[in-house]
Amino acid sequence: MRPPKSAFRKIKPKRAGRPEWKRAEDFGLFLRGLPCACLGKNPWCSGPVQAAHVDHAGKGTRDAKGASTKVADRFMLPLSLECHRQQTDVIGWPKFEKTLPMDAEPLSALYWTEFLATPKGREWQRQAAERGDIASVAA
Repeated sequence: MRPPKSAFRKIKPKRAGRPEWKRAEDFGLFLRGLPCACLGKNPWCSGPVQAAHVDHAGKGTRDAKGASTKVADRFMLPLSLECHRQQTDVIGWPKFEKTLPMDAEPLSALYWTEFLATPKGREWQRQAAERGDIASVAA
């Protein structure tokens, strides 16, 4: 007697998903309501604003990008659709970063600090404290 076909199917392991301390969806929504971080100085700057992750941020910390993961959401900038496309698909971070008013990582920290001063930002901090995630609260 042969075993059923289902006995030979490969079972894909469930993805773990992003850890809670890396996630801040309300920060992304906050950024979408702001002007592009290039301040309209790039000739290609156009389209709706998106929250773009600063991939090289947080190096040497647990917030850094890992294999098949994104950096923590606190390392995001508001970029127009075309600026985001230039950054990801055309010129890449090193060249694109030179078009910003300052380096991307400290600039994202300014936006993050501004977000934490909002009611949603304070709620995010409260939830992080409840989880015992001191590193995120102090960030």
